[in-house]
Amino acid sequence: MDPHGPTRRLTTAQALVAFLARQYTERDGRRQRLISATWGIFGHGNVAGIGQALVEAGGGGDGNGSGGNGSGGNGAAHRMPYLQGRNEQAMVHAAVGYARQSGRLSAHAVTTSIGPGATNLVTGAALATINRLPVLLLPGDTFATRPADPVLQQLEVAYAGDVSVNDCLRPVSRYFDRITRPEALIPAALQAMRVLADPAETGAVTLALPQDVQAEAYDWPREFFAERDWHVRRPAPDAHELETAVRAVRSARRPLIVVGGGVRHSAAEETLAAFTAATRIPVASTQAGKGALRHDHPADVGGIGHTGTATADELARTADLVIGIGTRFSDFTTASGTLFADPAVRFLHLNITGFDAHKLAALPLVADARAGLEALTAALAGRGYRVDPAYETEYTGAKEAWEARVEASFATPDRTARPTQAQVLGLLDALVTEDDILINAAGSLPGDLHKLWRTRSRDQYHVEYGYSCMGYEIPAAIGVLLADGVRTRRRPVWALVGDGTYLMNPTEIVTAVQENLPLKLLILQNHGYASIGGLSESVGAERFGTAYRRRDADGGFTGPPLPVDLAANAASLGMRVLRATTVDDLRAALSEARDAEGPTCVYVETETPDTVSGPPPAQAWWDVPVAETASRPAAVKAREEYDRQAAARRRHL
Repeated sequence: MDPHGPTRRLTTAQALVAFLARQYTERDGRRQRLISATWGIFGHGNVAGIGQALVEAGGGGDGNGSGGNGSGGNGAAHRMPYLQGRNEQAMVHAAVGYARQSGRLSAHAVTTSIGPGATNLVTGAALATINRLPVLLLPGDTFATRPADPVLQQLEVAYAGDVSVNDCLRPVSRYFDRITRPEALIPAALQAMRVLADPAETGAVTLALPQDVQAEAYDWPREFFAERDWHVRRPAPDAHELETAVRAVRSARRPLIVVGGGVRHSAAEETLAAFTAATRIPVASTQAGKGALRHDHPADVGGIGHTGTATADELARTADLVIGIGTRFSDFTTASGTLFADPAVRFLHLNITGFDAHKLAALPLVADARAGLEALTAALAGRGYRVDPAYETEYTGAKEAWEARVEASFATPDRTARPTQAQVLGLLDALVTEDDILINAAGSLPGDLHKLWRTRSRDQYHVEYGYSCMGYEIPAAIGVLLADGVRTRRRPVWALVGDGTYLMNPTEIVTAVQENLPLKLLILQNHGYASIGGLSESVGAERFGTAYRRRDADGGFTGPPLPVDLAANAASLGMRVLRATTVDDLRAALSEARDAEGPTCVYVETETPDTVSGPPPAQAWWDVPVAETASRPAAVKAREEYDRQAAARRRHL
């Protein structure tokens, strides 16, 4: 066949990799690779297909992504770098961290074998989709031609011959297809790119790849491999919705803005600052939105909801207009429907998806966050709107009072004592600059961070709380570092984990060591599930099953703490480890870790805040149903409190 003819003969896997290497996103004049690298763990479902194709694409010929062109005809610009993972779920977490740090404009692919390799993707896929972050999943699948039935690791379903374990990925994917013929890849691949690049639809995208189809050759039209740009839209608001929004803002006496992750994804922080400068409306933030304004911006009143500040939550209780910008209004934000208490409260929701914009019976303003804020600012500019100065004085004074509570939580009067978790955050707060990035997802840390952390830059605060997935932090930090890899000196990236989270997923430490990434891992050892322990106590479950202790004579878990040495474990995986016992030790260890050029772990056992000032308690409720009937006093008392709180819940209609 003429190599310059209208087709190229490649396997399906080779064609897919060549196609992916030529996809780009473009927004605001900036162009970048849509799929910039592929993570993979190989087995019999992908080793001879995608694995071989990555070698052809120059992704693994010498182990560092700098191999030759191969028969796929890839030049240097069209190579597909390969990243080696240790756990399939963790590879997705790393890809998600990369996508978030890249502003959702660039993503990673993840390839796995069939069977457990594929099903290990489900948790990561759910996290990606819930957080609206793009990742391309390429799990191997059983034979399309069924030469033998069943094959190794095949799920047999008696009522359907076309079901495999990969169908578990359907409900957690924004787009799913199974490529049972080579030519079916063409429309499926184009649809996959469309969804990944669409800010209103993005999330996990799955192309299930039967292993025989991966290796099958086909004559592909050369147009399939042409460079293709996917424009990331900034839809402007509808004129009628904009005018309605303007009237709502102008009539509000006590408006409150609630910002979510959509502000960050849209890069709308400066536009938000301009809007607040013009209107003086206070800004509260969800976990995903924290950092939209710096902590010291006059309008920033901190986190909102169950883990929020007293300042933001009190403003929410008396707000007559709540302006949501790029948020999903989850139960942590609304305090399970109890926070927005003004009988006449209304909602205005600027969101890129109509699905979210209509929540809480809001007045919808369906648009990109930046485009919508620009339009709203311009429409209000000629009408002279600004909040009453007394309202501004009220919330700035409340913010100062909350800051005093933060200082009390961070204070370390005894520098020879073991630090509390809040004091650990205070020592880190005193060390970092706007360059540092903090990553966390689960346990008691998200609540303390949301209430206490002083965010200094738009991307410093990286807390995954849509899925709050234990084990996210370490691989996500790797993804963030990879996104930052073009800099001559990478920004300090901290993965903050408790012992429970660490035990869930420490394996990607090996990847950080392999790539010599300067990950700063901070392990807080408190011998159990601290967050769930506190929740368990509050709902009458008496901290059952939440402590990491030996069994006692009665079969419970009240014995001595388990002799688990997480620092030794991290060291065994190749990390340099700094152990800290006291406040002074920790201050020195954090400073040394921040300057380290390789992966470094700081390990500290934390003290319970019984004798020193701990973080302020929850400033708003969260609905976790309590047993309606019980014989134990703790549960009976908890139910009484539950009924009292639930009585304040309302539906905003």
